[in-house]
Amino acid sequence: MPSPAEASTSRSPSPSPPPTTADAKVVTFADLGLIAPLRTAIDQLAYTKPTEIQAEALPHALAGRDIIGVAETGSGKTAAFALPILQKLWEDPRPLFACVLAPTRELAYQISQQFESLGSAIGVRCAVIVGGMDMMPQSIALSKRPHIVIATPGRLNDHLENTKGFSLRGLKYLVLDEADRLLDMDFGPVIDKILKVIPKERNTYLFSATMTTKVAKLQRASLNNPVRVEVSTKYSTVSTLLQYYLFIPFVDKDVNLVHLANELAGNSIIIFTRTVHDAQRLALVLRTLGFPAIPLHGQLSQSARLGALNKFKSGGRSILVATDVASRGLDIPLVDIVINFDIPAHSKDYIHRVGRTARAGRAGKSITLVTQYDVELLQRIEGVVGKKMELWGVDAEAVGLLKERVGEAQREAVKELKDSSGGGSGGGRGRGRKRGRDGGKDGGGGREDMDRDDDVVEAGMPMKRKKAKGRR
Repeated sequence: MPSPAEASTSRSPSPSPPPTTADAKVVTFADLGLIAPLRTAIDQLAYTKPTEIQAEALPHALAGRDIIGVAETGSGKTAAFALPILQKLWEDPRPLFACVLAPTRELAYQISQQFESLGSAIGVRCAVIVGGMDMMPQSIALSKRPHIVIATPGRLNDHLENTKGFSLRGLKYLVLDEADRLLDMDFGPVIDKILKVIPKERNTYLFSATMTTKVAKLQRASLNNPVRVEVSTKYSTVSTLLQYYLFIPFVDKDVNLVHLANELAGNSIIIFTRTVHDAQRLALVLRTLGFPAIPLHGQLSQSARLGALNKFKSGGRSILVATDVASRGLDIPLVDIVINFDIPAHSKDYIHRVGRTARAGRAGKSITLVTQYDVELLQRIEGVVGKKMELWGVDAEAVGLLKERVGEAQREAVKELKDSSGGGSGGGRGRGRKRGRDGGKDGGGGREDMDRDDDVVEAGMPMKRKKAKGRR
C-alpha cells in the first residue's frame, strides 16, 4: 500500500467527502486529476467525458485506495482501473508493476489493447499470458519484464510455478476483472495460490458486474480497507436496448432463426447458443444458406478464436454464432442485434449477452427465441430486469416457405460435422464434443482446461455432469 505521503500527492479535487457523479463539478478527465500524457491518449481514443464508474472510482484510486467496482457491462470498467495504474506507473516506472486477471482469453487480449492505447504516450509494455498458447514464447515475453501482465489465472499460475526467474514479488497493483465470472468458473483455488506468492503490500482493484457471496469472500481475503464504488445496484439492462421475444415451437427454432437472419440482413448480429455443438452447427447451416456467419466457442484453437473475433469486428463476417465465451466483457463495436437462440438459464447471463449491443449510449435490439419449455425462464428474466419484453412479429407464411431449404441445410451441416471428427472444430484437443469437458477438474490438464473459458463449465455440459460438480 502507498505511504500517507504518496497518498497525499493524489490530484483528486476533493479527497473527502468522496465525489459523486451527481456533482456537475467533476465533468472532465482533467478534473479527476489525470496527467497530460494520459489525457492526450484519451483524446485520441475520442473519450468525451468520464463514464459514471470512471468518475466515481478514479479519485479514490489516484489517492491510493483499494477499489471494489460494481457496474453493468459496457460501462467503461477497463479504463477505470487502467488509468490510475498507468498514472502511478508514470510516477514510479518499474517492470512487472501490475497484473490483471481476466476470466477469458479474449477479454485478456482486449484489456491489453486498451492498456497499450491508453498508455501509448508513456510507452507502456504489456504481456498477455493465457492458455491454449505455447508457453515458451510467453516465458520469453515475461523475461523481457513488461510493465503490465494480463493473464488468465490457470496459465499465470503455471508460469509462477514453472518459469525460471519469473515472479511477481515486486508487484504494486493486482486487478481482478469480471471477478464474479472468475469465481463462477472455479478459478477460486488458483487465485488463492496466486495471492500467496504476491506482495501483501499492494493495491488491489476488484471489478465485477454483480456482487455475489463468492466475490464478497474474495474481497475480504484480498483487499485492504477498500472503497466500494457501485453504479449498478441491481441486474439491469441499458435503457437504449429494445428487448423482444419470439414464441415458437421447439422444432421450428432453426427455421425461425434463418428467417430472422434473412429479415435482419445487413445488420451486425451475434447469435448466442447454449452448446458448442449448436454454435458450430448453426454457423454451418447459415453459411450453407449464403449468410456470412462464423462460429466462436472454446473448442476452437486460440488462433481460430481470435481470427473469428477479428473477422466479425472488421465486418468481414456480419453474423457471429457464439457460446457464452463471447458474452462477457468483450467490447465489439457496433453490434446491432443480439439473438438468444437458447434462452440462458441464469438471468445475469442474459444481461451480459444482450450487453454486447446498445453500448456507450447507442441503440440496439435483442430477440430471444422462447419455446414451450422456456416460458418460466423468460418470466424469471423479465422479473430480474424489471421490464417486459415485446413480442416480435413474424410472417408465418414466409417461415413456412423456408422449411424445405433449411431442412436441406441442416442435413448438410450434420454430415459436415460428422466428417470433421465427431463435431469438434479445430482445436478441441482431439476430443469429440461429448467428451470435450472431461478432465476439467483433475490434475495436470485441469488448469489448461480451465483456461478454455465458459464453454467448459457452461455450454453443452450434460445435466448429470453439472450436478456432479455441485455448481449452482
